[in-house]
Amino acid sequence: MPDPPAGEAAPGPPDPLFLATAIEAVLEAGRIQLASFGKDGLRIDKKGAIDLVTEVDVAVERRFRAFIAERFPGHAILAEELGGPEPGSSARHCWIYDPIDGTTNFAHGLPIFCASLALEIDGVLSVGAIYDPTREELFTAERGGGAYLNGRRLAVTHADVLIDALLCTGFHYDVHHSGEAVLELFGAFVRRARAVRRLGSAALDLAYVAAGRLDGFWEDLLKPWDVAAGALMVQEAGGVISALDGQAFDVRKARIVAANPALHPQLLEVIREHRARR
Repeated sequence: MPDPPAGEAAPGPPDPLFLATAIEAVLEAGRIQLASFGKDGLRIDKKGAIDLVTEVDVAVERRFRAFIAERFPGHAILAEELGGPEPGSSARHCWIYDPIDGTTNFAHGLPIFCASLALEIDGVLSVGAIYDPTREELFTAERGGGAYLNGRRLAVTHADVLIDALLCTGFHYDVHHSGEAVLELFGAFVRRARAVRRLGSAALDLAYVAAGRLDGFWEDLLKPWDVAAGALMVQEAGGVISALDGQAFDVRKARIVAANPALHPQLLEVIREHRARR
């Protein structure tokens, strides 16, 4: 997150009720997810050729919206299934929510998915919570307060060369049309890193970078709800985030490179080399 302008004090810590709310929301989402996970009769629709939405995505988001409207009626919401905030909204607080990050995994019975929630205050990511119900893992972060997994403080890895790094990425839903460029960059990292994974949940990918399970992550053409909570967690765990071109990360554009401080510039260099060749 950017530093405050010269002469201005950094904002104070977020209200503790905000993190408590985020935790309550993602835990409830996880409970609903597990109640339907792997069950017959789950309704699955398509938003695109390979972009799925289930009845659980919509039900979880509707419940969350009602919850926030009751607790914080002046807050805005930006979420995957029902959009928002309203045009012209001047709300200082905006909740950024993905009711199921990893919907394709969820729909296929693959237990790699989560609920992901962040709170922006005056445009600054300030609170984040990600819950993986199949592993009972709750990742949390507050601006200036660190990142945690089930109460244990997190820190990014110390790997300092790509050949020692385990990286992760994802493919956008237009991969059938842009697959050549995506796979070329994937191959460039495969040739430089120890290994590269593709798990299907950007929120968990970022949480795993914060937890030191992954050394770095990159992906293009994401949405704010995919990365908002995880980006804050990486920063609070001592990591670095940026856009793919090295510019400041913008959650509304959500093109992201995340890694520990030693590896981050090396990931950017691979991306620059790849783009120069195309």
